[in-house]
Amino acid sequence: MDLFNQIIDKNKNYLPKDGTVNYYGKLLTKAQADFYLKYLLEKIEWRNDEAIIFGKKIITKRKVAWYGERPYKYSYSNTTKYALPFTNELLALKTLIEKETSERFNSCLLNLYHTGEEGMAWHSDGETDLKKEGAIGSLSFGAERKFAFKHKQSKKKVELILEHGSLLVMKDTTQTHWLHRLPPTKLITKPRVNLTFRTIVE
Repeated sequence: MDLFNQIIDKNKNYLPKDGTVNYYGKLLTKAQADFYLKYLLEKIEWRNDEAIIFGKKIITKRKVAWYGERPYKYSYSNTTKYALPFTNELLALKTLIEKETSERFNSCLLNLYHTGEEGMAWHSDGETDLKKEGAIGSLSFGAERKFAFKHKQSKKKVELILEHGSLLVMKDTTQTHWLHRLPPTKLITKPRVNLTFRTIVE
């Protein structure tokens, strides 16, 4: 089945209540997505992520990078990062999703998962640096992975498959009422790069 040629309703809200999640499907051709995946793997200044949990410093296998229009400060898991300047390629992707979504972004947190065994635990992106109830545009490259949401009160779950070159947008009260995660799996051996475009409030 060629999902690229399927019509995906980008206005459909995948959450039953208390937030908005829209899936735009593939914004890029396979050739374009392959180009960006190669660029991201080779040219981004990746670092192992650090978190301080219960006073103990944890170094993740997953790697991260933080870019922005200015050297924005971003703090989470008791650590602080300062944004590197956007590259031309990241700016091109930012422009693409801004045009598609009519949203405005000024920064991007990138994640590199080397295999399916690397994932992300349940969390919400509610850091005080971020625009409250602002949109987060999530571009995926590489291995297709399952992405899950869980309502904080009802525990209801919603799951989607994020494709190579696809866009997911979380906005409104999603971060207030829902957790999300990238479940690990031993079935996937290829890397996935995820770009989450955000808005930092100064």
